[in-house]
Amino acid sequence: MTSKVLILGGYGNFGKRIAQSLVKHNISVIIAGRSRVKAHSFAQTLPESLATVAVLDIAYEFAQQLKLLKPTVVINTCGPFQNSNYDVARACIEHKVHYIDLADGRDFVTGITALDEAAKAHQVAIISGASTVPGLSSAVIEHYQYEFSDIDSLIFGISPGQQAERGLATTQSILTYVGKPLKPFAGATKPVYGWQDIYRQKYPELGKRWMANCDIPDLDLLPPRYRIRSIRFSAGLELGFMHLGLWLLSWTVRLGLPLHLPRYAAILLAVSNWFDHFGTAHGGMHMILRGKNQEGRPHERSWFIIAKKGDGPQIPTIPTIVLAKKLVNGCLNYRGATPCVGMVELEEYLNELKGFSVRSYETSTSRS
Repeated sequence: MTSKVLILGGYGNFGKRIAQSLVKHNISVIIAGRSRVKAHSFAQTLPESLATVAVLDIAYEFAQQLKLLKPTVVINTCGPFQNSNYDVARACIEHKVHYIDLADGRDFVTGITALDEAAKAHQVAIISGASTVPGLSSAVIEHYQYEFSDIDSLIFGISPGQQAERGLATTQSILTYVGKPLKPFAGATKPVYGWQDIYRQKYPELGKRWMANCDIPDLDLLPPRYRIRSIRFSAGLELGFMHLGLWLLSWTVRLGLPLHLPRYAAILLAVSNWFDHFGTAHGGMHMILRGKNQEGRPHERSWFIIAKKGDGPQIPTIPTIVLAKKLVNGCLNYRGATPCVGMVELEEYLNELKGFSVRSYETSTSRS
């Protein structure tokens, strides 16, 4: 039977990039979504022999659709995941189909292990968070952890370019926690609020960008795995006035005004798009590890990845692409349900980005 990958949200911001990459490796894809017109329009840009279309809604008879389509792997890009359940993953387990998602919801990704026993019993892989965080972030730490005897702190974050394509689901996911207190995490000695504690981060090629607190699964997953004593993750908008504008909105939520910001995600996204010509298509990610080296001396490792020409949205898709290829080709033996931590090597991550306008930088400092 021919292996097929069913991509939920297959014509969306991330779904289409995943599909384009998989067909380059001669993997058949099913472009799925609620709009037949959009699905067909995108499928026509792919090789006819490798792309088909399925019109479906994951909230309505998804299990029956899965039984008919018989994919080898399901890729779920249908965020936001902050308030989602595991019905899609459970249906995949029931029908013995591997499942991967790009979730960034903290509780959603960390809680996927609740499906571990069922996934093992049905011999499938259920992998959540196969995206920049924690997919890429953990790959970087895996690569550099042996430089350290102890990791005292991890400071990391993401700043996309203003002109890079943005999806509604990503906007909604951020707005779910703007101005709200985040759950405690390693190193947090006082309450931490979404999109507050702003600071400036310097990037190679990009200069300085504003950053602010964000809520991601890494805050729970990385400290115990890598014995990190203090962790901080932030995100930033390229245009300072937009970043600071969202920071001001965060205060209205923190002070108790009855605003449900996710309800206005589409409007805020449309307003944001008006200012694209003031920004660039260049974005970046930074990771700064501090601790002690193997000789017990203070040590710091900084790692950056810079994307230009609008290729930033390609970066979150890579863990999913790598893992889907391995599952289709029978090269991934893992069975169970797990967050995507340490499942993709940094070298294979960067190899998958060859051909895009993406470059990584690294520096290290040790003191005697």
